[in-house]
Amino acid sequence: MQYLVSVIADESNSGTASEMAAIDVFNAQAQADGHWVFAGGLADPATATVIDGRGAEPVFTDGPFIETKEFLAGFWVFEAPDLDVALKLAAAGSKACNRRVEVRPFL
Repeated sequence: MQYLVSVIADESNSGTASEMAAIDVFNAQAQADGHWVFAGGLADPATATVIDGRGAEPVFTDGPFIETKEFLAGFWVFEAPDLDVALKLAAAGSKACNRRVEVRPFL
């Protein structure tokens, strides 16, 4: 089963050198343990473009789809045998990046 672990932030580009080092160690361990699928950080929400293609012509809007204090700053995709393992990975990731995270299984 694969799980999306979303990193929640309220400040852009706020990762410290020690947080980045801890994330690198965490990522290496997740890879070594066979849980790693993919991960990435995301640019500031102001760089987003929302596209609504439901009409006759697509509508492009600059900026995030919703104005909010918190936003998705990055993510991991993990392979785990069950939710308990995914939650343990997410807790370790949260500690490494010093941010709250959300865990959701893929359908």
